[in-house]
Parts: sequence; C-alpha cells; structure tokens
Amino acid sequence: MNVAGKKFYVSVDLEGMACVVGNYGQGLGDGKNYAFACAQGSREAAAAAGALLDCGAAGVTVWDCHGTGVNLDYNLFDKRCEFMLGAGSRLRFPGIEEGYAGVLFLGYHAYDAPAATLAHVYSSTTFQGQWIDGKPVGELQIDAAVAGKHGVPVLFAAGDDVCISQAKGTFPWAETVVTKKALAWNSCISKHPQTACDEIYEGVKAACARLSEMRPFTIPEPFSYEIRYKRIEYAQGCSYRCPDGTLFERTDAYTRRGTLARIEQIFEA
Repeated sequence: MNVAGKKFYVSVDLEGMACVVGNYGQGLGDGKNYAFACAQGSREAAAAAGALLDCGAAGVTVWDCHGTGVNLDYNLFDKRCEFMLGAGSRLRFPGIEEGYAGVLFLGYHAYDAPAATLAHVYSSTTFQGQWIDGKPVGELQIDAAVAGKHGVPVLFAAGDDVCISQAKGTFPWAETVVTKKALAWNSCISKHPQTACDEIYEGVKAACARLSEMRPFTIPEPFSYEIRYKRIEYAQGCSYRCPDGTLFERTDAYTRRGTLARIEQIFEA
C-alpha cells in the first residue's frame, strides 16, 4: 500500500531511547542523562519522521509527549513536520481524527515489570499500575487504543526489550526496534545512539512497505479500569466515577476499581 499523500502521527516519549537510564534512585529527572535523552529523542524521532517522508508521506505530526512536552530539538526535523508540544490540554493525540494513516511510538517504556528500564505508567511517582478488563496496560497500550478508536493503525514501536515484548503481545503486526536491553530500573545495555537511529529509519521504512497489513488496536467500551497508587492519600483523593455517577470502589488502601465509558476518561479525572 502506498503511503504517498498520507499523514502520520509520531508520539515521542524519552525513557525508551538508546543510552537513557536516568539518575540512580531518582529516575530520568533533570540531570545529565535527561539532557542526553532530549537530544537522543530528537535524533530517533527525526529518523522515524524522515523515513516516513522519504517513503512519500504528505505530512508528519510529531508529538513531544514526555513530561511538560518541551523536550525535543525541533530544528533537527524535516521542515515538513509539525509539532504537538506543551502541556495543559489533557488531550491525547489532538487532531488524530483528521485522517491519519498510522501512529508510531518512539522512546516508550514498559509498564511496571521486573528489571524494565524506567518502567512506569504515566507518572512514576504517582502510580504502581493500571489494569483494563483485568489485564495490565501501560502508556503504549492506552495511547494506541486512543488512536485506534479513530481507526488509526499502529505501525511501529521502539524502546527497551521489555517494552517491545509487551508491544508485540498487544500489536504483533507492527514493526519494532529494540534500543537497549534492560538490566534494572536505572540500568541497561544499550545500542550505540546512531545504530538505534539507523535501525529506526529502516524499521519505519519496512512498516511503510507493509502499510496494508497494519491494524488499529482497540479496547471495547465500556471497560473495567483498576488503578493502584503509590500513596494511600492518592487513592483517597481518586475522582474516577462509573457511568452511574458513583465513585470507584476502593479495594484496598492503594487501589481503586470501577467502570469507564470512554478511553479518554482515563485522562479526565
């Protein structure tokens, strides 16, 4: 299937980039490795966007979605790209309904799992985990489902080996690149930064060649949603409500469980 004339969405997190481990005992934080993560995130995302454009894409939206959304060196990208950046809108993939032909995930990380590098769900200081219909999910799965609700297929994902294993279990049709092998939350064996960029470029080109095989990932609505917090008072203050207006049940000191009518409600509480 030809990608010519089509638009694509590239979502860029930072924890899954090559040679990124953060600061021991803290996570990615704002130290020396964070500055490198921003630079490497720019390089890996620019490689993905470049591959799309070289294959004939009409346009690429790059979403800077880590933290407050001001992490990338936008000058490294082809001038045909546009950027979604900043924070405060509480929207996932703004404009995704406007006919995108695919979504790509760069620098994503695993949901909480033993030894996965910088694994967490949305906030490493707030949440221990989240489950939909009894299955553990992370940012990768939920973001893919938001795009899938608008019929946008998942084409590609890059991150550490644990993240990519989880990705293959969710959307096995997508092309993937492992940027590093996780050893611990703040440790890994990484590919050279340029090697990761080269493999991402080739992986995205392979995804474009297989565009007709790509499929959206969806989560049937309504769905059961369970969220486990890291602090008791966070669970106390949980404002999620079921479709009938009742607050989520508190199943233990840290956990709330209930039903959501729409995937977007995860970000509205």
